[in-house]
Amino acid sequence: MCRTLLRSYEDGSGAQRPVPGLIHHSDRGSQYAGGKYRELIGKAHLIQSMSRKGECLDNAPMESFFASLKKELVHRQRFKTRAQAKIAIFEYIEVFYNRQRRHSGIGYQTPVQAFEDMTWKMAAQGQ
Repeated sequence: MCRTLLRSYEDGSGAQRPVPGLIHHSDRGSQYAGGKYRELIGKAHLIQSMSRKGECLDNAPMESFFASLKKELVHRQRFKTRAQAKIAIFEYIEVFYNRQRRHSGIGYQTPVQAFEDMTWKMAAQGQ
């Protein structure tokens, strides 16, 4: 399994452990279909979801995110080092994209607001 993929998973799940049953969606890349990665997903009790062969719209939400990331950050500046790019991307996602940027697909809320609303609704329903 690609070390970068494993490191990305660990970085992404370290601060906030994914809830069992969370759907982890990816394309059909061999790194995601490999046994070690599938084992990692299974140990975390996540549900693995992959795009269907030839169905590019299955991954549309992630494609939209990466388009925003490139348009709003990556193509607007030059990074001198990989570390500088990593810090900028982390700040874009964790500070701006998740906590400040409003998204039309979730009622013009931030992802953090939408997650909190969903969590409160689920708690109220006893889930």
